[in-house]
Amino acid sequence: MTVSRRTVMGGLAAAVPTAAALAGRKAGPSSTAARFTLGFAPHLGSFASRGTSSVEQIAFAADQGFWAWEDNEYALRPVAEQEAIARALRQRNMTMGVFVASMPKWADSRPLLGGDDEAERSAFLADVRNAVEVAKRANAKCATVVTGFMDRKLHPAIQQGRVIDVMRRAGDIVAPHGLTLVMEPLNTRTNHPGVFMQSIAEGYAVARGVNSPGVKVLADLYHEQIQAGNLIPTLKLCWGEIGYIQFGDNPGRNEPGSGEVNYANVCRYLKERAYTGVIGMEHGNSIKGRAGEDRLIAAYRAIDPTA
Repeated sequence: MTVSRRTVMGGLAAAVPTAAALAGRKAGPSSTAARFTLGFAPHLGSFASRGTSSVEQIAFAADQGFWAWEDNEYALRPVAEQEAIARALRQRNMTMGVFVASMPKWADSRPLLGGDDEAERSAFLADVRNAVEVAKRANAKCATVVTGFMDRKLHPAIQQGRVIDVMRRAGDIVAPHGLTLVMEPLNTRTNHPGVFMQSIAEGYAVARGVNSPGVKVLADLYHEQIQAGNLIPTLKLCWGEIGYIQFGDNPGRNEPGSGEVNYANVCRYLKERAYTGVIGMEHGNSIKGRAGEDRLIAAYRAIDPTA
């Protein structure tokens, strides 16, 4: 989860693209690029030089062959803007990735979902209920949640039990609507000290305890690389509870190829597993401006496995 999630980005688009929908291996009649094999999903800011609004950047992404989009702040945007984004995605036959269902209070290190305050769990569940209607606007199948921060006064096992309980309640809310909450483990060494869930393995344990189709794990490989490494073996071990994947290289949290992770091998593994879901491009660009955007596209072309 990025720092930019703490603020709402972008404004309501003035118009919706009228380009035809994607078809076959090509991104559309106005496109010059082949459709990506895997569901790499840019976000607002990935192509900032091509327009200030989500709608403009979605149109550009589609013309480059991307068939998915991610918007962490989608639930925080005005309803009219949500609807404009949804229309743009439908017109370009693009899939909506995750949005954040319940935004943590980062500066306050809250909520403590495993703590003693039931009001924090109730507020979290209220956000989850609201997320159901938000997801319907864009036909989103996954929404991100963070399982809060550690309560230093309580044993971690007690907190884990309580997190399992509240996530089971959350799963009961979303599962009947075809929505899955994906719990995001975050690294504590670089970005998020004090969070409760710190590895994919911990997410796996909670998801197994919840035992609901409405609750899975978000495998953000940037966070996992910092916290534990061993990416492909971890994916193999936890595959049954992974519901969504995000990329970001380390160090720097930028596009693949800018750091130490062999994302080409990761993509080959995902293709072997026949993964057809979205892969969020949850990172920045290592070079600013249009040159950085061109490098971003080239980086994903380099790791995308051929059909």
